[in-house]
Amino acid sequence: MSEFAGGTGDTDLEGELHVMGNLKIDADRLWGDLMETAAIGGTAKGGIRRLALSEEDRRVRDWFRTRCEALGCSVTVDGMGNMFAVRPGQDPELEPIAIGSHLDTQPTGGKFDGVLGVLAGLEILRTLEATEFRTRHPLVLVNWTNEEGARFSPAMLGSGVHAGKFDAAYAYGREDADGISVETALDAIGYRGGEPVGSMRFAAMFELHIEQGPILEDEERLIGIVEGVQGMRWFDVVVEGRESHAGSTPMETRRDALVVAADLIGRVTAIATAAGGKGTVGHLEVEPNSRNVVPGTVRMSVDLRHEDDAQLDAMTAALEQQIARLGEGPVSLSLTEIWRNPVVPFDADCVSAVAAAAEASGYPSRRLYSGAGHDAANVAAVAPTAMIFIPCREGLSHNEAESCTLEECAAGAQTLLDAVLIYDRRIEGAQPA
Repeated sequence: MSEFAGGTGDTDLEGELHVMGNLKIDADRLWGDLMETAAIGGTAKGGIRRLALSEEDRRVRDWFRTRCEALGCSVTVDGMGNMFAVRPGQDPELEPIAIGSHLDTQPTGGKFDGVLGVLAGLEILRTLEATEFRTRHPLVLVNWTNEEGARFSPAMLGSGVHAGKFDAAYAYGREDADGISVETALDAIGYRGGEPVGSMRFAAMFELHIEQGPILEDEERLIGIVEGVQGMRWFDVVVEGRESHAGSTPMETRRDALVVAADLIGRVTAIATAAGGKGTVGHLEVEPNSRNVVPGTVRMSVDLRHEDDAQLDAMTAALEQQIARLGEGPVSLSLTEIWRNPVVPFDADCVSAVAAAAEASGYPSRRLYSGAGHDAANVAAVAPTAMIFIPCREGLSHNEAESCTLEECAAGAQTLLDAVLIYDRRIEGAQPA
């Protein structure tokens, strides 16, 4: 836990405002970087296809490294390809305050998911360099490897190894659809660095991100003060019926796996709605997937999320109960939990710094939990952490139509800068090892 000079309140805000007064990010420069990097892996529909450890990822990493080194930062890369650009502080004995996110995208991703957090960090380093302002703590701008999980599963792999959630051997062995491992892909693009994974320790970390949901836009709020990340559980369900002829099998004797799967989808929605959580079936495989055959097997995913682990336990129990009930009929069902992540509350002092930063600029804001997973959720296990959200149109993300305005991106970057300055001013001494 961090130690603040005056606790978790908005300590000496007048003094903090004085420090921040002349430090304003350049919105046009930030926007230019966003548009320039969007061309690396850019798609015809205005999105980005920049899968982790691909040639496009290598190109944007090279772009990032060049610009950080031009600012006098030392750039190191660890064994997972996580990149760290360090700007020295006044006190070299202090651990750095980290900012950043990820540069990889979904196959049909947008310009802002993850990328904004990295490029806003770059703009902060430029602003500090231009004004010759030196924070007490060093600052480190981070680009995490394979946040999206679109090419290599699971998501947030680089930060997960950094935080000790996954071991390196497991991560290196993960393969894409073509059988290429993470280790091979890192070597192929020249980004398996020599630094031990996890050796870069942080005094704190702040991550700026688009909300990926509609709340801020609907409420006309510019800044989301993120208090934590929802708990998540992923399940695989297999529904086994019997294939038979669509024309000659009577309705009353069918063992139609797809009919039962459709019933289960409705029950997942009902479970999540009743608990005030979220439930999604996002993947279906139907066999034999033939127009004139009654489906014999369905494989499907279930994604459950909630801000309260106890409620998530109850949702899981309800899912198990519904699976058992549906299995009492002529079709059998199996349920396997494949991944879980508990609710991750963020550090109160870091959250307080974000709140004070939003207040200092007069940005309309609200507190909320993140519905999506982020690298910050992994880092929270090893360092005080918080996140900042900005709105995105209609809550769209993981979509080529993902959209934010220059003003929203600038507000997020300014809040990130100010939160870091407030935290740097308030915190006392280096963090315990």
